[in-house]
Amino acid sequence: MKKAFIKKSWRSGLAGALLLLLAGCISENAANMEHAKALRVGMTKAEVLAIMGEPVKEEFSTPDRWFYFVNPVWADGLTTEEECMPLIFEKGRLVGWGNRFYAGYRSANSKTEGNSEK
Repeated sequence: MKKAFIKKSWRSGLAGALLLLLAGCISENAANMEHAKALRVGMTKAEVLAIMGEPVKEEFSTPDRWFYFVNPVWADGLTTEEECMPLIFEKGRLVGWGNRFYAGYRSANSKTEGNSEK
């Protein structure tokens, strides 16, 4: 009887911890989306940091391309570009953010880079 109680308590504790972890991720996602409403083109990196906090530290982040976790797609515990909102800087100023902006930005820059090589 005592073993069953301990086993059940352990499972309940684990489930509770996972629930808190998930709730923390969800609240971080919601907070990042809410903070993004205050972003404006032309802001400095320092101004963005004051609003958004530190970006995720992943290999796809660069000094001029920051990512913030906003959309948990997978339950694998890994952070991927698809789960994040990109913020793009040029010359230390914010030029745009969001996946739609980033897709257009990448497309425009790849065409420009291709033309400059010819």
